[in-house]
Amino acid sequence: MARYTLSDFDAVLAVSKLGSFRAAALDLGMSTSALSSAIAKFEGQLGVRLFNRTTRSVALTEAGRRFVDELGPAVRDIGQALDAVRSQQTTPSGTLRINTFATAGREVLEPLVLEFLRRHPEVRIDLVTEGNQTDIVEQGFDFGIRSENLVPGDMIAIPLTPPRQYAVVGSPNYFECNLPPVVPADLLRHSCIRTRLPNGSIFRWRFEADGEPLQIDVDGPITLDEASLARMTALQSVGIGFFMETDVREDIAAGRLVRVLEDWTPPLSPLCLYYPSRRNPPAAFRLLVDLARELSRTR
Repeated sequence: MARYTLSDFDAVLAVSKLGSFRAAALDLGMSTSALSSAIAKFEGQLGVRLFNRTTRSVALTEAGRRFVDELGPAVRDIGQALDAVRSQQTTPSGTLRINTFATAGREVLEPLVLEFLRRHPEVRIDLVTEGNQTDIVEQGFDFGIRSENLVPGDMIAIPLTPPRQYAVVGSPNYFECNLPPVVPADLLRHSCIRTRLPNGSIFRWRFEADGEPLQIDVDGPITLDEASLARMTALQSVGIGFFMETDVREDIAAGRLVRVLEDWTPPLSPLCLYYPSRRNPPAAFRLLVDLARELSRTR
C-alpha cells in the first residue's frame, strides 16, 4: 500500500493555489524539477492525474479539483492539531514567516527580529519584503508588518513604532549651489530623485499645508525604486530626495544630509505587527507576540 506524506499534500495544494510549478517550488523552498517529480510520483501512486500541464500553464483536472476541495480542510485540521501540540512546548522551535516591505523591515529588524532570535535561538525567521501588500493568511505567513492604516480590519494589530515621518534631504554640497526650498512648490525648481512604486507609477511627494494634503510631482535626472540607492544618490549631491526619516536619520545627525521642509511633513501612522486570531498558537508565535507587546509599551 502506498504511503503519502504531508509534503505530498502541501505540494498539491501549493501548485493548485499558485497556478504554476515555479511559483509553488519557490514557496516550498525546493527546485521546480524536484516539485514536478514529486507531483508526478504522487499522481502515479494515486493512479489519477491531478493536473493538466502545458508548456505555459498548469490547471487542476476534475479529479484534482475534487481532491483539493476535500484535502484543503483536512490539511488545515492537521495544522491546527499540530499547533495545539506545539503550543505546549517548553522550548520554542520551528519557523515564523513574516511579510513586510523593505523600509519597515529595516526599522524592525534590530528591535524585533534580531532581538527575538537572540532570545530564542532555536526558532527560525523567514522575513519576506515586498512592495505590494499581500494576504498573509492566503500566502501562508504567520505575521505581517505594515502601517497601521493599512492593517486589514479582521486582524489583531500591535503598534511597534511611534508615529513616523517623511524627510526631505539634500547634501551640503547640493545646497551650496542651490537655495534650499522654503515651501514644497520650490521643489519644482530643483533636481530631485524620483521614486518608482511597485506598480510602476511615479511616487508623488506628500506634504500637508494647513491640514490639507498636498502632493508634488517632482522632476529630476534619475528615477529609482529602492531607498538605499536613492540615499546613495542624494549623498553624491545629485539632487534632493524624499525618504522615511528613519532611513536617513543618522546621515542628518552626522551632517552628511541636510533636512528641509520639515514643517510640511506631518506624522504618519506607526508600524504594526498584525496577525489573525489563532486558537492554539505555537510557543514561538506567542513569544513573538509577547516581544511585540513589550516593544509597544516602550515606543
